[in-house]
Amino acid sequence: MSGERIRILIADDHAVLRAGLRMLLEAQPDMTVVGEAADGEETIALTERLAPDLVLLDITMPGVGGLEALRQIKTAHPDTKVLVLTMHDDEGYLRQVLEAGGSGYVLKRAADTELLSAIRAVHTGGTFLHAEHIRILLESAPDREGEQQEEGDDSYERLSQREREVLRLIALGYTNRQAAEQLYLSVKTVETYKARLMSKLGLHSRAELVRYALRKGLLSE
Repeated sequence: MSGERIRILIADDHAVLRAGLRMLLEAQPDMTVVGEAADGEETIALTERLAPDLVLLDITMPGVGGLEALRQIKTAHPDTKVLVLTMHDDEGYLRQVLEAGGSGYVLKRAADTELLSAIRAVHTGGTFLHAEHIRILLESAPDREGEQQEEGDDSYERLSQREREVLRLIALGYTNRQAAEQLYLSVKTVETYKARLMSKLGLHSRAELVRYALRKGLLSE
């Protein structure tokens, strides 16, 4: 497996940027670019046809936007990793990406220093967020959620060991199927654990789950 390259689809409406990204990625011994897309529709179609390991996705594209393309890709191909590369340093976009199933969020201005690490982290099942974005997720919760955090901290002690394991894997970006394989459980059992733990903790979205796991230190173990 160590000899296999990460198969990447680049989705961005700027041809010059796509060319630059292709050069950067193809120069890596563990990465290969299998295709390029200039809009959301093409991204969805090429994901279907090429079955890449990872889609490097811009949010702002003509036609079907990046966020909608992300939702459709994760619905049809839940095991395909999606890493967003964007110019938008915006909390709203960040939350929408996480809630739609994205595994990471990299700013174009930081692409030269963070992109390769982000691709490798996401490919191995992790979630990649810049330190500043982690801070935003931790600090920007509304007051109502602040109350939930206190309850959640107490409720964590009521989670079973399996529920804690599922919580950590899902927060790290694993799909239900991947978590099931990791824990030697059925997908349905993992879905049951996930629903149960989110109910116990008062969480309603993947963004909240990731933020909770970060606060508990579960992603740094």
